[in-house]
Amino acid sequence: SRDRERELSQLVDMVPSHVWRLAPDGEPIFFNKRMVDFLGLDVADTIKPGMSRMTAMIEAGVHPDDRVAFSDTLRHCLATGEVLAMRYRLRRQDGVYRWMSSRAEPMRDQDGRLVQWYGLCHDIDDQMHAEEALRRSERQLQETIDAVPVRIWSAKPTGGPVYFNKRYQDHFRSVIADFEALGEPRIEQLLQELIHPEDAPEVQNTLRNCFETGGISTMRFRWREQHGAYRWAECRVEPRRNEDGEVAEWYGVSLDIDDEVRAQEALRDRERELSQLVNMVPVHIRRLTPKGEPTFFNKRLLDFFGLNDLAQLDKPDMSRLAAAITTLVHPEDAARLLETVRHSFATGEPYSMKYRMRHADGAYRWVDGRGEPVRDQSGAIMQWYAISIDIDDEMRAQEALRDRERQLQQLIDTVPVQIWCVTPGGDPAYINKTMMDYIGLKLDDFDADGGLPSAIQTIVHPEDRAPLLQALTHSFSTGEPFELKFRNRRWDGSYRWTEGHAEPLRDESGRIIRWFGANVDIDDFVTSQEALQERERFLWQLVETLPAMIDCAAPDGEPVYRSQQLREFLGYELERLDGTGKSRLAGTLDAGVHPDDLAGVKGGYAHSLSTGEPYARRHRLRRFDGEYRWVETRAAPMRNTEGTIVQWNVICLDVENEVRAEEELRLAQESLARASQAASLAELSASIAHEVNQPLAAVVANSHACQRWLMAEPPNLERAQKTVERIIRDANAAADVVSRIRALFKQSGEARSSTALSGVIAEARNLMAEEAARRRVRMDIDVESDLPLVALDRVHIQQVLVNLIRNGMDAMDAVTGDRVLEVRVRRIGDVVQTEISDRGAGIEFPDNIFEPFFTTKGNGMGMGLAICRSIVESHGGRLWAQKNEPQGATFVFTLPIEAKAAP
Repeated sequence: SRDRERELSQLVDMVPSHVWRLAPDGEPIFFNKRMVDFLGLDVADTIKPGMSRMTAMIEAGVHPDDRVAFSDTLRHCLATGEVLAMRYRLRRQDGVYRWMSSRAEPMRDQDGRLVQWYGLCHDIDDQMHAEEALRRSERQLQETIDAVPVRIWSAKPTGGPVYFNKRYQDHFRSVIADFEALGEPRIEQLLQELIHPEDAPEVQNTLRNCFETGGISTMRFRWREQHGAYRWAECRVEPRRNEDGEVAEWYGVSLDIDDEVRAQEALRDRERELSQLVNMVPVHIRRLTPKGEPTFFNKRLLDFFGLNDLAQLDKPDMSRLAAAITTLVHPEDAARLLETVRHSFATGEPYSMKYRMRHADGAYRWVDGRGEPVRDQSGAIMQWYAISIDIDDEMRAQEALRDRERQLQQLIDTVPVQIWCVTPGGDPAYINKTMMDYIGLKLDDFDADGGLPSAIQTIVHPEDRAPLLQALTHSFSTGEPFELKFRNRRWDGSYRWTEGHAEPLRDESGRIIRWFGANVDIDDFVTSQEALQERERFLWQLVETLPAMIDCAAPDGEPVYRSQQLREFLGYELERLDGTGKSRLAGTLDAGVHPDDLAGVKGGYAHSLSTGEPYARRHRLRRFDGEYRWVETRAAPMRNTEGTIVQWNVICLDVENEVRAEEELRLAQESLARASQAASLAELSASIAHEVNQPLAAVVANSHACQRWLMAEPPNLERAQKTVERIIRDANAAADVVSRIRALFKQSGEARSSTALSGVIAEARNLMAEEAARRRVRMDIDVESDLPLVALDRVHIQQVLVNLIRNGMDAMDAVTGDRVLEVRVRRIGDVVQTEISDRGAGIEFPDNIFEPFFTTKGNGMGMGLAICRSIVESHGGRLWAQKNEPQGATFVFTLPIEAKAAP
């Protein structure tokens, strides 16, 4: 019986749990050996005066945060006899609290009376920490699901809603009005709200089929976004099944595939990246015997070495450990690693070492290897676990960082900037090689006791020492960045302008630990800047004193500068145009340009600003005293190296005297031309009279002779007959003279060609444009499109147009209002009709104006309209005049589409 008792006692002590027994009133009466070892006390140790053993046990072993709950639960079970089951933290003998799961049940006698309690306590500390880690993982997973840029949902097997991630819910709130009022909407309801009406039926049928068949589906449809816009989306639906293969839940992911190609490519890249991340966790795991012989390599390690099985490492007459290290570790690291691990296997101490392992491709990579033993309860080593982490990139990065540090130091020493460092109090701590070479001093050459003031006294110009020291002291006391220009003494004793900058370096708490500064030699820049400023002053003086009005404008034409001459001419400053509701350009033109010239000037400016072409035009500009004076304005763009316009430069010249001189010259030339025409006509008339008078005188003489012969008694008929023959001869001679004169002025049709009349009109307008501007006449041209070609003599028809246009201008000389001359060309039947209308006084003698030598002008010859009619009729056309209503006249001429020469 005692042997059986000893056996049962050993069994209770060997159970890998804490076993305890309580009296019916809850007082401890037994702890097994494992529990005693864990607590570091036995039942007898719980006896304390004035306190029950259970209370003492709770005070000594249970975590303070769990004591109340433990006491209440135990008290309830003792009173009711219910089974006790709870989790709490129990203090180990080393003072560490570990989570325990306790369960106790009462033992009753045959009468049902409670005799004692038996309890079992399991160490679940690792399980609790694992559960906490799992909960953290679940929270992180939930945050990840809410943060990923996709919309995720899940549904019950029948399609009822279960879950929408945050991105989905944010979308619903932005698109569906009063979304919160819907409660838990079903998928069908959301389809009606969000899917394009053309896609909704197919999507609904696909989902219904999925829910009925349990099949996987992928759908593409248009999804309504904010503001009513639709974007293409792809929704993938799959079921999660339980162990019986039944659908437990549906999961769906919606992706925006509006930019499908890019999205799909990005998705493939992301899938590959995630797959690599999952499959390439950079940890190599090994298990070794207590003596260090490898018994297990994980798959990642086997793949690293290019092995299929650990047995491939075995070599005769060599342990597997030695064979593995010799074969797989870099020769320079193998001996040291073998010595390290053998020392650990002999002493049981963990080891840690960085070494190089040979990859399957033969390349060696740095790893961080660590090994620790696993011991049994007696402390004996059961096995070793070792891991190695690939740190090759880290090692190379560290080496690269060291190289970078060396390069940075070289850069700091070779960069053409003086770099310095001082302590928070301003004491010099470092100067780079460039600064040492510049000032001809090393850091040790400065007075250490004198600090910053001594350094400034040594290398700074006397006039700049006080301002520099004041600025630096202010920065050091306030922490504000430092910036100042001062003169610095160079190694050769010369002072050169320097620009200094400094900023503080702070630690994590914001405390300044160093000041770093840089000095840049700007002496050449300051000198060139002063020369540039002097040059700028000279140029502005030149611009202000030039005998011309100069204007500078932005790329959009807005004036930004005007010379003094232009400001004095206009009588106001440029800033006066601001705040008027108009741009500066529009305000200048509207206020200054003559109304008759305004449209043309604005059109010219608009064309130049849009095309970048230079601008040149003459127009009248209002002077400060209200007088309009003729000016010639020219503008050209100034471009940068890329060809972009950065400014328009405008020059305006007062050409009033020149225009008046040109007008007087034109009038003199017209007077001279009319005098010349009159002289030529007189000479021609005398010549014609001379040529015609001779045969006519002979006719008269012979007629008198014939009369005498017929009146004689008897009449001398023979003599009379001969005289009549001479009369006929002389008359024919006079007719020949007239015919020769007519032949001289007869127009030939050989120079005619099929021509677009619109081109001739444009040429005539260009010829008269300057005269029209000078005489303040606006020409409105209206030419019908798609006019047929006309056979004509270009010069003669141009002469007709110029003559009629000039006549119209002459007719409006006395008009004080708008002087508008309209030219209209259109097709009527088989002819092209041209109308030239003016707003003058009209036609006083409409029946006589086409007669030669008839004129209503004081200085006219009366031949212009007669010649025009002759030219038009020689082309088979007609020319006539008609009155305008309410004033003015219109001259109309037609040209046949098929030219017919006049007989």
